[in-house]
Amino acid sequence: MTELPITYRGVVYPWQCDHMNHMNVMWYVGKFDEATWNLLGLVGLTPTVLKETSRCMVAVKQEIGYQRELLVGDTVTIRSGVSEVGEKSIRFFHVMTNNASGEVAALTILTGVQIDAKSRQACALTDAVLDQARGLVTDYSPQI
Repeated sequence: MTELPITYRGVVYPWQCDHMNHMNVMWYVGKFDEATWNLLGLVGLTPTVLKETSRCMVAVKQEIGYQRELLVGDTVTIRSGVSEVGEKSIRFFHVMTNNASGEVAALTILTGVQIDAKSRQACALTDAVLDQARGLVTDYSPQI
């Protein structure tokens, strides 16, 4: 895999597991969400910038592929990349890896759109954000 930036590191806690002793799907989504905010920060869409410009980022599409189960105590790393950049949107992905085994535990592909916080309408990303996001575009394309 192409070397992608690390956007999350964490551990699976007992309360994140379901009755089958595997990390529940809601926690995969939560860890991917934390990785998303780190990735958005890398392109200049920090909470401060979004607040000061009255902008929001919203997910309009997400697809998740679960590859290997995670159990209590497993440590994970998420690496992220950008697949596509549009005038108002960014298509990106996260790859969650079990640190001990090196195996991919889950993958997700998302499309995020920038909206105006007041009108709730899609709006253009700034040139600076577009430039930084384009700088993270990679040829690696995960298959779910």
